[in-house]
Amino acid sequence: MLRRFEVAKFFLAALVAFGVSLAPGAAVPTLVCHAVAQDEGGIEAIASATSTVTLEPSERLQQVFQGVPENTDDLKAMESHIQALSEKVVPCTVAVQIRGGMGSGVIISEDGYVLTAGHVVGKPDRDVTLLTHDGRRLKGKTLGANYGIDSGLIKITDEGKYKFAELGDSAKVKAGQWCLATGHPGGFEKVRGAPLRVGRVLHKIPGAIITDCTLVGGDSGGPLFDMSGRIIGIHSRIGDGLKANVHVPVNTYRETWDRLAKSEAWGGRRPGGPVIGVVGEVEADEAVISRVIGGSPAEDAGIKIGDVILSFDGKKTASFNDLASAVSEKEPGDRVKIKLRRDEETIEVELIVGRLGE
Repeated sequence: MLRRFEVAKFFLAALVAFGVSLAPGAAVPTLVCHAVAQDEGGIEAIASATSTVTLEPSERLQQVFQGVPENTDDLKAMESHIQALSEKVVPCTVAVQIRGGMGSGVIISEDGYVLTAGHVVGKPDRDVTLLTHDGRRLKGKTLGANYGIDSGLIKITDEGKYKFAELGDSAKVKAGQWCLATGHPGGFEKVRGAPLRVGRVLHKIPGAIITDCTLVGGDSGGPLFDMSGRIIGIHSRIGDGLKANVHVPVNTYRETWDRLAKSEAWGGRRPGGPVIGVVGEVEADEAVISRVIGGSPAEDAGIKIGDVILSFDGKKTASFNDLASAVSEKEPGDRVKIKLRRDEETIEVELIVGRLGE
């Protein structure tokens, strides 16, 4: 199945790159256009607003986007849908310039609220320059940030009505579903625009969505979309080999909206929460490690793929979710002992908890 998926991704990338047209009789996506709602009721109004950038897949494509394409017609229909969707979501994606730093963001309301990462915001009430896909420069201000999960909020201060993307529901995200990532890697480039990356969700753990959408520096704060063009996450941290990347689930912005909008900053003294640098099998009965991020605290401690984490700082970890929860209770810089099983041997290692985004 994995090989089949990789082949499908290769051919889909080729189709998108070379612009193969939709085959006659292939499924055609249905465009959804609704009136744009005003943002007058906080997150409730924003969350209920229907954006004109959504593009609902056909019934067949909805099935494909939850699994693997079966034939060339599926691939061509995917290519057509993704090309049409990219023209809608890219204009909602902005580059963020704060002093010498570069990041990305996504507009989520007609009056210019922008979701981004907490480490992009840095701290509240900073002057921001936002660059749209066509090179317009807009003024803005940083609002709040939750450094523990790496969420942040910006408000465009220039008056205007802005094209915005619709909020999705990250609680419904499932491993294996297809997704799209946009952003401004390396900073804004008008000729290139905001590149679109296609991938799938690898894992969903408490406080994070992990995908294989390729991300590089400058993408931080950019949006992760489902295949209807709704935001399901915000880029937070680039993983090992660029293809195991961490995204903040969009629902955390709903849950903490009042604090973010009031320019509160919390969750740590500096941007970034605790991280040890492992990916696990969420549905397994044990805390099995399926990937160790290069240069992470876990790699430095000698943790390997296939290890089963039995306890973290004395707390039993019966599943990977247990491990993620135990890590979230720590602070970057904490020194902890981990008991793990490797083959038939029980081993104890020690590591220093890292900081997300570093």
